Amino acid sequence: MSPSDLAERIRRRTILIGLGLGMAILTLIGAVGMAVSVAMVEKVRGSAQAINVAGSLRMQSHRMGGLVLAGMMETAPDRRGLPEAMARFEQSLHHPSLRTIREREPDSEYARMYQRIQIDWQTRLKPLLNAYADRTMPASPTRQRELLARIDLYVDDINGMVAQLENDTEAKISLLHSLLAAALALTFVVMLAVLYRVRQRVMLPLNRLVDAANAIARGDFSARAAHTGPDELGRVSLAFNFMADELSKLYVSLEQRVDEKTALLTRSNRSLELLYHSIARLYNAPGAPETYRAMLADLEQVIGLRYSMACLTPEPDGLPRILASTMAAGPGQGLCENIVCAECSRHSTPWDHTIAGGIVVRAIPLKDADQQYGVLQVTLPPGGQLEPWQEQLVEALSRHIGIAIGIAEQTERERRLALMDERSVIARELHDSIAQALSYMKIQVALLQQSLMHETHGDDTDLILKGLREGINAAYRQLRELLATFRLRMEGDFMTLLRHTTEEFSQRGGLDINLAQHLDDCHLTPNQEIHVLQIIREALNNVLRHAGASNAWVTLEGGTGQAITVTIDDDGDGLPENPAGSGHYGLTIMRERARSLGGELQLTPRQPHGTRVYLHFNAGDGSTHSAFQGTPI
Repeated sequence: MSPSDLAERIRRRTILIGLGLGMAILTLIGAVGMAVSVAMVEKVRGSAQAINVAGSLRMQSHRMGGLVLAGMMETAPDRRGLPEAMARFEQSLHHPSLRTIREREPDSEYARMYQRIQIDWQTRLKPLLNAYADRTMPASPTRQRELLARIDLYVDDINGMVAQLENDTEAKISLLHSLLAAALALTFVVMLAVLYRVRQRVMLPLNRLVDAANAIARGDFSARAAHTGPDELGRVSLAFNFMADELSKLYVSLEQRVDEKTALLTRSNRSLELLYHSIARLYNAPGAPETYRAMLADLEQVIGLRYSMACLTPEPDGLPRILASTMAAGPGQGLCENIVCAECSRHSTPWDHTIAGGIVVRAIPLKDADQQYGVLQVTLPPGGQLEPWQEQLVEALSRHIGIAIGIAEQTERERRLALMDERSVIARELHDSIAQALSYMKIQVALLQQSLMHETHGDDTDLILKGLREGINAAYRQLRELLATFRLRMEGDFMTLLRHTTEEFSQRGGLDINLAQHLDDCHLTPNQEIHVLQIIREALNNVLRHAGASNAWVTLEGGTGQAITVTIDDDGDGLPENPAGSGHYGLTIMRERARSLGGELQLTPRQPHGTRVYLHFNAGDGSTHSAFQGTPI
């Protein structure tokens, strides 16, 4: 690692280095204090024993002086205890504790005094005491007093050595106290310095960093960390500030995206509302021009167009028809300029053309899955371009309009077919009832005319008039029944009409008619509803006219696969011998209606008595409701 790299790493880790340095100093102070304490303890160790031994030297010196003094008082001096005292003294003088202190501090004052005491003992005092003990010294009082004086001087030296030893020990203990006090003071100072540095370089920047983080948590992205030095927290603060900048940018971006999404959702909501209201209008009034005009007005308001128009392409040898237009100057003016209907029919996809003034018009075909019915033309905004969502909305609206037009045309075709079917039924009814009755009356009138040509009128004339009267009554009755049938209106839902029918026949014939239906999810088409209702009416009419019944039951049941079963039961006299004979043309019409439903009609006896009319057919896709509401059939 190069010196520059090392310096950069040190510069980036000033907090850790400072804390480490402070801890190292504290550790060093503690180690030095402990080392000094150990050293002082080592120097002081044995001093107490040495002081005791040195004190005993004084006592033993005084003892030897006492022995010398006792020998002076006796008439026959006894000096036998002195050599023993001298031996103990010399043993104490050479005690290991005294030598250890001297060897530990050879240059100290104590070492010099201890050496002088040893020399004085060996060279001066000991020879005198030996001479005194061996009686080689004259036993004169003068000599004895000199010896005692010498012992006193020697004791003074010993006292000086003991005092020096005590002073040295006290000095060392005082030095140890001072060193420990200095180490404690230095530790306190270093600790304060470390705490101050931690506060200035760690706590305060960290608190500011936490405050900035809390501000950002509250949504204030302008908060920044103030401490941005080269140390660790400075680098953390720099990273935090960078993060805050990025969060601020991201927040602004998110706000913009939220605004964009809000605008998109608003557009989508408006588009969905437009489609919803358009579908509702098309469902309620699919062929009304006001429906298409309101749809175009809503489309222009949502997208921001100037005007628009919807027109139907003409049939061969026909003329075009404007469904709706929002232009005040007149329908089609300007939009169809220089455009012929064949040009619109040629395009199966949206296409653009330009009209006077350089205005671009988008033409969208109005079609469903099978056929194209017309064109929806809208003026494009300046620039001649629709946004993708606008194009999708216009195309979706055009599809709905095309589907509505297709459904309206299909409904119209179904109504025409139903009307033609009903006209055929009416023709059969008239042919099988009124026409035959009129033919019978025509024959009766011819017979009456022949009878009147004779001069005499007999019983034949009366019989002819009676038959003619009965024929007229029968024709009148059949006419009233046909009028009641022809005036039937498909008003309301199918079950309501069926219930009204059973109530009508119940009131007309005094019958108790029970109606039950279990169609579940099976649905009838409008044409199927008409045929089923007419079959039930014809069956109930036959019950009133021929059965002589007091009760009837009408049941509709739906099975699997849209299978429909209709039964009409009565408790009357039962079937005649020839139910399909004269006077029962209604049965033939009922069977024709059953065949038009793709089903089968059966007429069977009912046990124990009565008749059952059984109809079975498949409803298929009967999801459409009646298209003949309010239309007479």
